[in-house]
Amino acid sequence: MDLPSPLAWLVDEAGASPSPEWFLAELGRRLLADGLPLLGGALTLSVPHPIIARRTWLWRAETGAVIEALAFAAAPRSEAGREWLAGLGPVWEDRIGPSQDNRSDSPLLGWARVASGEEAGAFGPAEAGLLREVARFAAAPLAALAAREARAALLEAYLGRRSAARVQAGALARGTGETIRAALLCADLRDFTALSEVTEPHVMISALDAWFDRVAGAVHAFGGEVLKFIGDGVLAIFPVTATSGEGDAARADREACEAALRAVAASRAGMAHLDQLRQAQGLAALPFGAALHFGEILWGNIGAADRLDFTAIGPAVNLVSRLEGLCKPLGRSVLISGAVAANTTTALTPLGEHTLRGIADPCTVFTLPTD
Repeated sequence: MDLPSPLAWLVDEAGASPSPEWFLAELGRRLLADGLPLLGGALTLSVPHPIIARRTWLWRAETGAVIEALAFAAAPRSEAGREWLAGLGPVWEDRIGPSQDNRSDSPLLGWARVASGEEAGAFGPAEAGLLREVARFAAAPLAALAAREARAALLEAYLGRRSAARVQAGALARGTGETIRAALLCADLRDFTALSEVTEPHVMISALDAWFDRVAGAVHAFGGEVLKFIGDGVLAIFPVTATSGEGDAARADREACEAALRAVAASRAGMAHLDQLRQAQGLAALPFGAALHFGEILWGNIGAADRLDFTAIGPAVNLVSRLEGLCKPLGRSVLISGAVAANTTTALTPLGEHTLRGIADPCTVFTLPTD
């Protein structure tokens, strides 16, 4: 069967596309090479994600560049692909796949035609016919891509980026792990048990979500990653990036610690604002404690034979957890270990050496000047 080049590619090779943006750019390039006068293309996939509803990739024929637009679940529905294409020229688009039951969630593929010059005008019958065939032949590879993207979104939402990547890479064997050098952040709410006993469950869940939004949002904003939510607690890391020399290594350590310090300062500011909102509603404030430390952890895959989990272990994790427990006795919301203090130029207030439960050596402790 003699198929046009784009259709043959969709049948034979497109299923191995590494990403939706690569699929769109390669398909657009092949349509151009086949003589179709395109200015751009757009591909939209629905996403099973707690925040993002749809992802749209926009391809510009002139440069081959692809950018991404996100549609959020809480926002009014928009057609980012169609609107962007309409700004380029005449538009052709169609839903992909045979299902008629839930077409609003099916992949959407669209193209913009040249709007000026000798080739200007709407898509002709032959061009529209080719694009209809492209949409039909694209159903199978796009179904595979959409399934992979959905799986990746769900894994990242529930496991975090690092663990999700390991699962997708096939690192499923119990007892495997990696050593990570990082700044660690451990934080939890104060008096959570007492508060939960006098608060309606749905109100308590809303409070927990608001707390996690502040601390996790700050962690992600400064390049960190949340490893664990444990009850009302959070364990996050700011990994040291790969380096090539001794000077680079020292700088990388410092950058990780500085990022952690900025994140914890942002978390405090976010919680201060949240407490103002809660008090205006007649609700109790949410005091919290947070600790920062710097060291190595083992991020490992452990558990029972049929139920695994990723968890962080090692002396650094023990220390940051014990240091966070010192926040309440010292009357501070943020405590910082000497290991972090040695890797930052940020002004910190020393609090002396303190013995931490289960830790042999005393820990030199600092706090933020505003705490």
